[in-house]
Amino acid sequence: MTDTPQLDDTHFRTPERLEVGKASTHKPRIAMLYGSLRQGSFSRSMTEEAARVLTRMGAEVRIFNPTGLPLPDSEDADHPKVAELRELVTWSEGMVWCSPERHGAMTGIMKTQIDWIPLSMGGVRPTQGKTLAVMQVNAGSQSFNTVNQLRILGRWMRLLTIPNQSSVPKVFLEFDGRYRMKPSPFYDRMVDVMEELMRFTLLTRDIKDELVDRYSERKESHAELSKRVNQKS
Repeated sequence: MTDTPQLDDTHFRTPERLEVGKASTHKPRIAMLYGSLRQGSFSRSMTEEAARVLTRMGAEVRIFNPTGLPLPDSEDADHPKVAELRELVTWSEGMVWCSPERHGAMTGIMKTQIDWIPLSMGGVRPTQGKTLAVMQVNAGSQSFNTVNQLRILGRWMRLLTIPNQSSVPKVFLEFDGRYRMKPSPFYDRMVDVMEELMRFTLLTRDIKDELVDRYSERKESHAELSKRVNQKS
């Protein structure tokens, strides 16, 4: 059962236990995106609550403000807000995406941010192998449409999306007049998600490139792949 003439032995490898050489000692770097520009945005408030928890856990956290981010392809990639977003993603070792659910889906604000993040930038994939946690807030009853969509996008961006997630229904009941989240099982679940994100980030950040190393890409370079899939005939 070892007859595999299709394989190119030059690029074939047998996966083995990954050993970390010198482990990173700096704080885990977490970038956070939220999906609403509304004053009093609950997705922003939820993100800020999660940022406080991550900071308490020892992370370095940066939250991206999407105000002023243009629609995809309406401006060049050197637009200041696009450059800011891409620099943040490159800096990060893990990410949190939090969106409201609108018409049964993530908001356009959320999708716009993700669409501006390239799969490859200067020969480097800025999201590959990094961790991701997904959350959503709902004005009405609980739904998981948005977190499910975010998971699909996370997989497409080659992010290591953690198993746990947060979905908060009737979110206006979960925050006080200062937009601070009240103690509740929903708050506890958010803490669970951030805790899991920290664990996965600490476990994988030093071996992320090995975790998503692929036989097909060792065999065919990124430039060769691009040429093949964009051929005219």
